[in-house]
Amino acid sequence: MKKTALTAFLVCFVAGCAMAMSTLPVEPLAQTPPMGWNSFDSYGVYLHEKAAQDNLEAMAKKLKPHGYEYFVIDNGWFGEYSLQEGSIYPSEKHANDIRINEYGYFLPSEVYFPSGLKPIAERCKALGLKFGVHLMRGIPRKAVELNLPIQGTSYTARDIADTDPKENCTWCNYCYGVDMSKPGAQAWYDGLIQYIADMGVDMIKYDDIVPHPDEVEAVSKAIAKTGKPILLSLSPGGKVDPEAIDFFRLANMLRVTKDVWDEQHYIDECFMAWRKWQGKEQPGFWIDMDMIPFGQLQLMSPPSKNKEKSLLDKGDIALSGKGVHRVCQLTKPQMETFISMRALAASPLMMGGDLPTLDDFSLRLITDPDMLACNQNGVMGSLVLEQAGLETWRVNKKGTEDAGWIGLFNRLGESVSVELQPARLGLEDDTYRIKDIWKGVERTFGSTVSLKPNGVLFVKFERE
Repeated sequence: MKKTALTAFLVCFVAGCAMAMSTLPVEPLAQTPPMGWNSFDSYGVYLHEKAAQDNLEAMAKKLKPHGYEYFVIDNGWFGEYSLQEGSIYPSEKHANDIRINEYGYFLPSEVYFPSGLKPIAERCKALGLKFGVHLMRGIPRKAVELNLPIQGTSYTARDIADTDPKENCTWCNYCYGVDMSKPGAQAWYDGLIQYIADMGVDMIKYDDIVPHPDEVEAVSKAIAKTGKPILLSLSPGGKVDPEAIDFFRLANMLRVTKDVWDEQHYIDECFMAWRKWQGKEQPGFWIDMDMIPFGQLQLMSPPSKNKEKSLLDKGDIALSGKGVHRVCQLTKPQMETFISMRALAASPLMMGGDLPTLDDFSLRLITDPDMLACNQNGVMGSLVLEQAGLETWRVNKKGTEDAGWIGLFNRLGESVSVELQPARLGLEDDTYRIKDIWKGVERTFGSTVSLKPNGVLFVKFERE
């Protein structure tokens, strides 16, 4: 939707949604930042049945005891991929063909999910977890080519498809957008979302939808009509208009960054996003800085035979995601900075790395009780001091100014020694106890700490 029409649209659709949904009983969702696992960082858009099952079991064992609950299969679960000879690896970035039913709704890939998704959804429920899938905005191009009927109407896919290249995704061509001014358009989303709900889905990560508020509205209405509490996450990030915050709040999560990987410049971009979006969070709606790329990544992208290429370069076949199969390339101080930022910014915690093979250090970071308490406090921290390459971010514990968490971030590429004084930590005086979360020790005012390049001092404070 063009920006010139955005303001008028917002006035109309927010009022309309309020009236349409005011009579529906809705279970409050995401009252604290959602926590879970998403397959993209580790498997790209090529998650297969065995890897899904193995990660699900590992999630129940390693993450569920700490509050992680959403198990999400990312894009491509309906793709009939061609494979590299003699392997399970894809030979194409996106599938040349997808599986759909007689109404154009996605069916699980026979290549990667021969048993379907039902066993995975049922196992999620049995383990006390919630099941999520990724969807691309719009209606499958294959459904338009076949001119399939819109369920429950006299209209067809061609009646509602928006085939204007300017209105369609430039990086994934599975779908056309839907022209919401056309009869049958809302019925398409109603039928699709009901179908997804009937699959046992508790969360939808909807991609390519942030620039299209009319389709966000359509999805939100369709979810409400199912009567089922389905968490809605909006993507992609990057160019996200803060003026459109009202329609984004029809969802529960809003991506504000591009895909985030294991390099410093992605951390820097998250700091910029934090500044831009701080204070926009509220119970039920969270600012999402993307997944946590710890552990093994890109398991479905074999390394290149060209020895001059790095692990962060594309392989011999340019597949989805960043680089090839590798272990997270961040240093330990960078990883501590990464997860401290997620905690202090109250960003959803969606782990992206492979869980069965996850290393102890990564697991300790993402399950640390003090980090989780800070994140689930549900308040984005504020920048209180910026000086000589150091940034101090503080968030108070809800209901008090006498306790909370602080991140003293070294934004430099070199080590720095810092004397701990109340003002440096954004505190009013020295009547506080301060616990160094990552070192697990108490710190005293007047002492000196050394911050590694791009590292952090992450502390819990409480007035004595």
